[in-house]
Amino acid sequence: MSHRNAPLTETGRLRLARCVVEDGWALRRAAERFQVSPTIAQRWADRYRLLGEAGMADRSSRPHHSPRRTPTRTERRIIKVRLLRRWGPARIAHLLGLVPSTVHRVLTRFGLARLTHLDRASGRPIRRYERDRPGELVHVDIKKLGNIPDGGGHRTLGRQAGRKTRSGAGYSYIHTAVDDHSRLAYSKIHTDEKKETATAFWTRAQAFFTTCGITVERVLTDNGACYKSHTWRDALAAAGITHKRTRPYRPQTNGKVERLNRTLLEEWAYARPYRSEQERRDAFPHWLHTYNHHRGHTALKGKPPASRVPNLTGQYT
Repeated sequence: MSHRNAPLTETGRLRLARCVVEDGWALRRAAERFQVSPTIAQRWADRYRLLGEAGMADRSSRPHHSPRRTPTRTERRIIKVRLLRRWGPARIAHLLGLVPSTVHRVLTRFGLARLTHLDRASGRPIRRYERDRPGELVHVDIKKLGNIPDGGGHRTLGRQAGRKTRSGAGYSYIHTAVDDHSRLAYSKIHTDEKKETATAFWTRAQAFFTTCGITVERVLTDNGACYKSHTWRDALAAAGITHKRTRPYRPQTNGKVERLNRTLLEEWAYARPYRSEQERRDAFPHWLHTYNHHRGHTALKGKPPASRVPNLTGQYT
């Protein structure tokens, strides 16, 4: 593809070459006519004689040989240290006797320039996936969150005063279900994580997805006690839903709902100093509506989950 300042396109090159080769124009005359140097005119004329019209296409500027490129053996050593130890370019360069910029260039070439692209447990590159349609897989999880005492906690009163009001506040349990394809979320705050509570939550979540035109096929959870209970199993089986569980100590498998948990902590739970737990809970439905309908999602190219849901408002049921 020609750059923006190129005087000739492929069509212009062809016209120039035909003027010289077929019509017998002098190089200087053709160069002046097409506003290029005689050297350029000679180049396109020679290529036309040799290759014809196909020779007018752009060629890669990459050299055929790179004698000063980092040897393959050294590149393999850099990649091995990166995957095994998760070191940065400076430490790898010191270990292997290289320049940090060389190490960084190699890591960039192989897609390993950022540690966030590697799985923390195995050191292997993360292979991200997305289901093809809504409802094919729904991620479910519970987030335990400390309650805010009446009058506010340490974020409102400061560390010293906040310690006096902290005891006895208890915990809240945020039950969340996220559709893998659309990132549409259904979430409720409960006082426990018992099997009856988790099962009742899923019943309401499934009804919510159904109202939105989404038929749930599979559910992915961790290995929590409530998700291993007969009550949970029977509720999914009755609806014809397949239940999948993550490998033990591998929360990355359920990463989409884990990432949503982090988002709600940053943008709702700790977004501002609340004076009470009830004040924070009252703000949750508004935040969840904003997340589903208005907040741009990076995985959806800046669009909200509502852009991928056929019937989010329920008006076509």
